[in-house]
Amino acid sequence: MLDTLLIPILTRLARQHPRLTVEVRTAAFPGDIVAQGFDAGIRIRRFIQQDMVATRLTGSIKLILVASRDYLDARGTPKSIADLHQHNCIGIRNIVSGPVFDWELMDGKKLISVKTSGTALVTDITEALSLALAGIGIAYVVELLARPYLRDGSLKWLLPQTAVEHDGAFLYYPRRASLAPKLRAFIDVAKKTLQSFE
Repeated sequence: MLDTLLIPILTRLARQHPRLTVEVRTAAFPGDIVAQGFDAGIRIRRFIQQDMVATRLTGSIKLILVASRDYLDARGTPKSIADLHQHNCIGIRNIVSGPVFDWELMDGKKLISVKTSGTALVTDITEALSLALAGIGIAYVVELLARPYLRDGSLKWLLPQTAVEHDGAFLYYPRRASLAPKLRAFIDVAKKTLQSFE
């Protein structure tokens, strides 16, 4: 979510706190932030360890399927989840543990995991979005990131009834770090910046 979420935050942070340096590392499903020496991380709620303090940054988010019109013109539009197996699906690999992430989709009222295959594997959702825009295949992305491209017609939202909704993006950090001035500054700026996405 670097382009959509972090760049506006970092821009405002640089203006308001020019002496504060922020190191950013992006990866699908990062490991233990404390062991890696970081002050905080950003994840959806379900992936945050219970002993962490979590501060909401966004409202609920949806994970959706998208593809470019060029791709769909060439390969056709899937009409069901089963049709995905006939398409070039852009996979996301867990950079920490190695396996390819199954796509979670709603099948009626039931949440299912779908194994996909294709010609590209990435470790970040923004990379999957870029490949979808290039017409490579179908990507599983956060709707918030895809929204500008859905509006301008660069991407089409596929099988909207399968979208999975999660309880938003949260900044999380160990309790002992919660009073650090640099973290408080980041939290305050992030909340003000991301209000525009609601």
